[in-house]
Amino acid sequence: MNINEWIGMNLFKTLAALVITGGAGGAAKAANKSHEADVVVYGDASGGVTAAVQAARMGKKVILVSPSGHLGGMTSSGLGLTDIGNTAILGGLSREFYHRVYQHYQKDAAWDHEPRAGFKNRGQGTLALNPETKLASTFEPKVAEAAFDTMVKEAGVGVINGRLELAHGVLKSATRITAIDLEGGTTVKGKMFIDASYEGDLLAAAGVSFVVGREANGDYQESGNGITGPKQGNQLPNGIDPYLVKGDASSGLLPGVNPAMGGKVGDGDGRLQAYCYRMVLTDVPANRIAVPKPDGYDPAGYEILFRAIEAGQKSGFFKTSMMPNRKTDANNASGISCDWIGGNYGKDWNWATLNHLQREALAAKHRDWQLGLVWTLQHHPRVPQAIRDSVAAWGLAKDEFEDHHHWPYTLYIREARRMKSDFVMTENHCKRKLPVEDPVGMGAYTLDSHNVQRFVYNGMVKNEGDIQSGLGGKPYGISYRAIVPKAGECENLLIPWALSATHIAFGSIRMEPVFMVLGQSAATAACIAIDDNIGVQAVPYKTLRARLLKDGQRLEAK
Repeated sequence: MNINEWIGMNLFKTLAALVITGGAGGAAKAANKSHEADVVVYGDASGGVTAAVQAARMGKKVILVSPSGHLGGMTSSGLGLTDIGNTAILGGLSREFYHRVYQHYQKDAAWDHEPRAGFKNRGQGTLALNPETKLASTFEPKVAEAAFDTMVKEAGVGVINGRLELAHGVLKSATRITAIDLEGGTTVKGKMFIDASYEGDLLAAAGVSFVVGREANGDYQESGNGITGPKQGNQLPNGIDPYLVKGDASSGLLPGVNPAMGGKVGDGDGRLQAYCYRMVLTDVPANRIAVPKPDGYDPAGYEILFRAIEAGQKSGFFKTSMMPNRKTDANNASGISCDWIGGNYGKDWNWATLNHLQREALAAKHRDWQLGLVWTLQHHPRVPQAIRDSVAAWGLAKDEFEDHHHWPYTLYIREARRMKSDFVMTENHCKRKLPVEDPVGMGAYTLDSHNVQRFVYNGMVKNEGDIQSGLGGKPYGISYRAIVPKAGECENLLIPWALSATHIAFGSIRMEPVFMVLGQSAATAACIAIDDNIGVQAVPYKTLRARLLKDGQRLEAK
């Protein structure tokens, strides 16, 4: 049974249970009510928060629809070692957020599990807590969520917990959205809408064009977009046999291993880069909960891990990048690590095509994969004692995600739908080989894709899809046209995350600080469009630019 068959079987079982019990976790069901606002933001991630706050500060009535019931998305769900690339891109509300977090850690009371002097202050390419810029790029999830909560409250943003009715949840008149329906019967009317979801659910339901997967390199004259081949980073050790019974092809392939790459290097496909949770672990005994063995644990699901260890891998099973108070941002670290490669798509489906309950079920499988990974490394007899000892001290942080079994709220949806508009950001824009004449924000992080699949190569299991192509920290502009749909599709919708970009360009743009930047810019454009009674495509860039600069946005590198 391959991984796609396994997922399909287990999703069916889980969904059957969900139907019987009436649901599992997730956002609270909305009551049968109708609400109305000038600007409606769908999605509670970091860019949704900045969009909502900006619109409210510009004097508009704002409703933020929160599918999870927690604000911040990945920024408050374990991604505490921020991927920035260059802090010069930060301005306006993004800079305000990171400054608020910095201020928190200037208080003695903030250091409850380690002394301030014990923190090594290492961020990603910058100081975690930088006294020169007064910005924090590394922080605990609960601190980030508290900062977002405060910003929303101070701005007077109305927050409704609920999830879009995916099948028929968007009401339109010609090319304008008039309202969205949430599960449970609530309707939210608005003049302007912002899709701040990681999945691009609102744009899809509104009939806006989108793509999923990797374009061929030739489509936009790129070099790092399509199928990569096996000679990239985060790779498995040589010598891992791909068959259930080593050396016996008739026994079948290991779970998650494809028989071939599925195309030539540079070809496009519909596959998605791997997802994972950014685990928040700690080694402080007073704040540590032992990692549980997940229900239904099957060591057969970790056979590639065992064989990687047999092939010589001794470390790199998950990162322990330190946040304040002895907590980790534990991300993928190698060819066999936190990423559940191939676990977010299959034949005729991918994460974006699933409904909310199916996503909950699949997210639980990702959670159990990672819990099982850590438990296996700590306890399984096929793991050498030296490795078990090296990871034995880590457990879940007792004071994080306290209403969610101390596990992050949000699965890291690194990519799902991407809008296809009249303008498409490509790696050539990111590398500044092509100009961006109407920037509404900047990115600077590496062109980044995690692995997409495992396949048999020269008789071994190899990963495919990883790209880490640095930009030297040089900021590039992100076009306003990339966050608005084609004019004939929808004139009152902006998309600050699932924007119009190729797979590899999106790999840089998708970072959380950029999401915050584009969220603010999208809201600014929405407010101008309301004031001038025009569609978002008709917003004069000169007017938009002037207001963005007035509010502190950074649009060009100095």
